[in-house]
Amino acid sequence: MKKRVLGAAAIFAAAALTLAGCSGSGGSSSSTDSAGSITYWASNQGTSLQNDKDVLQPLLDKFTAQTGVKVNLEVIGWNDLQTRIQTAITSGVGPDVVNIGNTWATSFQATGAFLPFDDSAMSAIGGADKFAATALSTGGAAGQTPTSVPLYGYAYGLYYNKAMFAAAGLTPPTTWEDMVADGKKLTDPAKGVWGTSIEAGSYTENNHFAFITSAQNGGAYFDGSGNPTFTQSQNVDGIQRYIDLMQTDKIADTADAQYSTGTESISNFAKGTAAMIFNQNNAEANLTADGMDASQYGVVPIPAPASGKPVASFIAGINLSVFKNTKNQDAALKFVNFMTSPDTQSALGKPFSSIPVLKDATPTFTTDPDIAKTFSNIYNNLSQPLPTVPLEASFETEVGNSMNTLFATVATGGSVSSSDIQSALNTAQEKVAASN
Repeated sequence: MKKRVLGAAAIFAAAALTLAGCSGSGGSSSSTDSAGSITYWASNQGTSLQNDKDVLQPLLDKFTAQTGVKVNLEVIGWNDLQTRIQTAITSGVGPDVVNIGNTWATSFQATGAFLPFDDSAMSAIGGADKFAATALSTGGAAGQTPTSVPLYGYAYGLYYNKAMFAAAGLTPPTTWEDMVADGKKLTDPAKGVWGTSIEAGSYTENNHFAFITSAQNGGAYFDGSGNPTFTQSQNVDGIQRYIDLMQTDKIADTADAQYSTGTESISNFAKGTAAMIFNQNNAEANLTADGMDASQYGVVPIPAPASGKPVASFIAGINLSVFKNTKNQDAALKFVNFMTSPDTQSALGKPFSSIPVLKDATPTFTTDPDIAKTFSNIYNNLSQPLPTVPLEASFETEVGNSMNTLFATVATGGSVSSSDIQSALNTAQEKVAASN
């Protein structure tokens, strides 16, 4: 399965829109066909749009048999999903239920277009208590009634090649310093072998690691009032540490600055030209397709510096939202309840490689119990949500693209200092503040 982009794809102008057509009493309507049907926009989680349809349709048929509610399914690719949702928000014409990247939740919440999961709505979908607390924390801004609930969970881990580590007499690293030292021992540029491979041309990946490394430093990109604090030293130092994997540690190839699809580093790892990669738990399908058996690799949490905080991932995933202007709210909530039920979650965990978002659920995304245990621990205990502020989407875009440029500088023979990073973050902060 191609690794999915789980972060925001563009700056949200939608947060400031006036949404006259998106209230329950407004004149616009969703695309509900009748009282007995709803429209569902699903994000592309499988190997293709058709694969998603093949996986989902039998379950939707089961839901129809149980409730009498027909579900009109459309699977939308990640390149188009955010734009389609924004268009539905502004026009008031869209689906009843939609998948969203969970990092979009706060920005979408600010539009007022989505149904709040208040006590009544939450009770209709089985209650908040059924969800893992980590997963539920992604539903919207802290302290506000969520407008989305978790559907699929994902987290980053450090994949390592067991044979390469054993041949070098190494054990999996537990600190960032150990990881770099191991990477240096495993790097042999003359043979085209590197300690790690990173997606250094992907603004989403770069932003994710700007966040993770900052959190390990105890930093934050926004203050308690939602104002950007991009230039604080913890953020600068975190980005420096990540860029230095290529620049000064030299355990990542400069060619990685061109990697942007989320699959190139996986391919290098599978071919044995990279001993470690940072990847989310849905990498297994790609590794298998590239010829690597699950017995050949292990996974540990991405290590923090010895003096840092144990943050190994952000809380990645997909959430479900209901448009406030749905003409069939009861049916929409029944559908959300069905999609977040234990049976449905278990059925979708394997094909969509997702970590369970329900309490005490058994992972089905892998058959390796150690990998399942590791990722479940990372997701539930070692992850933090990306900033739950309306400007989050702008943060992803501006900081991520700034890092793309910094990596390109290194790849073309230049150098990146802490002052260069601070300057880039200051520019990104000004752009984000201007978009408010």
